[in-house]
Amino acid sequence: MKLTGKVAVVTGAASGMGKAIAELFAAEGAKVVVSDLRVETAEVVVNAIKEKGGQAIAVAANVAKEEDIQHLIDHTVSEFGTVDILVNNAGIMDNFVPAADLTDELWERVFAINTTGPMRATRKVLPIFLEKQSGVIVNVASAGGLFGSRAGAAYTAAKHAVVGFTKNVGYQYAKQGIRCNAIAPGGVATNISTSINAPNPFGMERAMTGMGINPRTGEPEEIAKVALFLASDDSSFVNGTVVTADAGWTAY
Repeated sequence: MKLTGKVAVVTGAASGMGKAIAELFAAEGAKVVVSDLRVETAEVVVNAIKEKGGQAIAVAANVAKEEDIQHLIDHTVSEFGTVDILVNNAGIMDNFVPAADLTDELWERVFAINTTGPMRATRKVLPIFLEKQSGVIVNVASAGGLFGSRAGAAYTAAKHAVVGFTKNVGYQYAKQGIRCNAIAPGGVATNISTSINAPNPFGMERAMTGMGINPRTGEPEEIAKVALFLASDDSSFVNGTVVTADAGWTAY
């Protein structure tokens, strides 16, 4: 098993890609902290992991709140003694809102969850990693973080920021045995679309222009396999970069 003895924290892990990542990591021997907004839904994932012989705990956390991030990592250390792997997966969409219609409230909410959350979680685990001179961070970016119109202005900017942050952290701490990479998924069958409740007609029309060249929709388990590669020693020479997983969508 590729993650035997490792302790992994996965945010947004009650469903979709986060759930698939948590389940696969546990199957590969990791002790997994399943973090999500609602502890009840996280507990369902934990129970499924335990039924298969894995080790996991559920911790409620709103990644937009600094105190929740602090509690998440502190509780992990108190339960399992350390953190070896951080997967910043939690995220929301932005209703395809273009710049002209963008509100400060939407911009700040999308950035708080999609960008500031990963920054704070990374900031919290780095002292642990530096003391051990080892650790892995996997950020879930997006094809929207590589191109200009796969979503609205806020989501696009936030995911571009995640890509930049990933590259910076990966390079800055490379000599301390710490790696930081990102996954840029294309269209994946998850419930993130539930955060699209009132799509902006103009913004959505423009973003949908590129959907016609999307070869297919991916499954969460396919993204989990990429996360496993990046979290394990199989990717020991991979650092500060973005792995695109989109069936070739952005290759056009």
